[in-house]
Amino acid sequence: MTSGTTQDFRFRDILLVAYGPSVVSAIGHGAMLPVLALRARDLGADVSVAAAIVALLGVGQLLASLPAGALVARIGERRALVGAGLVDACAMAFAALTDSVLGLAIGVLLSGVCWTLFLIARQGFMIDVVPESHRARAMSLLGGSYRVGVLIGPLIGAGLIAVSDLTSVFWLGAGMSVLASLLAATMPDLGEEKRAAARATGHLGVWTVIAAHRRLLATLGTAVVILGASRSLRLSLLPLWADHVGLSASTTSLIFAGAAALDVAFMWPGGWLMDTRGRMVVAVPVVLSMAVACLLLPLATDAVSVALVMALIACGNGLGSGIVMTLGADAAPDDGRSQFLGAWRLCGDIGNTGGPLLVSAVAAVAPLAVASVTVGLLGLLGAGWVGHWTRRVDLARAAALSRR
Repeated sequence: MTSGTTQDFRFRDILLVAYGPSVVSAIGHGAMLPVLALRARDLGADVSVAAAIVALLGVGQLLASLPAGALVARIGERRALVGAGLVDACAMAFAALTDSVLGLAIGVLLSGVCWTLFLIARQGFMIDVVPESHRARAMSLLGGSYRVGVLIGPLIGAGLIAVSDLTSVFWLGAGMSVLASLLAATMPDLGEEKRAAARATGHLGVWTVIAAHRRLLATLGTAVVILGASRSLRLSLLPLWADHVGLSASTTSLIFAGAAALDVAFMWPGGWLMDTRGRMVVAVPVVLSMAVACLLLPLATDAVSVALVMALIACGNGLGSGIVMTLGADAAPDDGRSQFLGAWRLCGDIGNTGGPLLVSAVAAVAPLAVASVTVGLLGLLGAGWVGHWTRRVDLARAAALSRR
């Protein structure tokens, strides 16, 4: 399977091998995430330790970014996807069987490592099979496939818990990871000739690739950090504000469910805009929607106004489905691509981790409303940086197309 030409490319031809493993794996993760802290509590963890165990999923992703890129470069996308699925299944099963908080922590950390390996391999495969003219739509659907899985997973998990216990959700996750691995095994193994040549001459080291592209990572990569931070705030700042104004947990959940539906609805239009109008027209609204929402949030004092602010964030976030992967695919070199994508993934993970930490740091010394406004003002500045560097990407793409 190759990317072919723009004229003969059809998404339905790659639907199962390209998106099936992602949806299936995300169903398992989506079912597990809401009950992870509860599982820790059942094993005897206090609230702070339970929260730390949930955070270990992100820590695993952060730690694995660079090693995962190097591993994919050596074994290829298909083997990486199959291996990540099987190891993740073992991690989920271990989390179900363990009777200690430490055991659960190890399982969660390993699952985060596997998820990063899975994402980098999936991104590399999409670069190979999708023509550049359809790249953003392909990456948007890839990002959207995770969202769909996260929507379906908790529903299945809730049904399992109703007839069993919390560990059944982890067994579901293990089963989904095995299924994702089996689906990945049906995809073609692309790039073997390139890997063979690299083995003969020596694989490029991760730090060698980073050094060669250090200016790009320091500029456009910083824009990706800002994008990641902006998108992560909806999961940290919004629930805190909803609790601050006295909304019940059920009302907050309903608001998030409605926002998730908007998020999915804007996924395809965002990819189409990126492919036809450029990356900047989507990247800037992602950051601006969060910045404006943070500035408006102190004015939201009831369920309706909080829902409207969340809807604004969801529209921007949905438009930006796949934006980080698209920019990474645009920037990735032919030599050392997987190593570069690992560094790119690290930029996104730093943003995803840094956003909530920024809210926590400001909220520790000031009221939540002040923290929200502060983050909003920083977001406005960040939108300018993101706009500048993504416009340069668009200009470079336009110049490349004109030379063809």
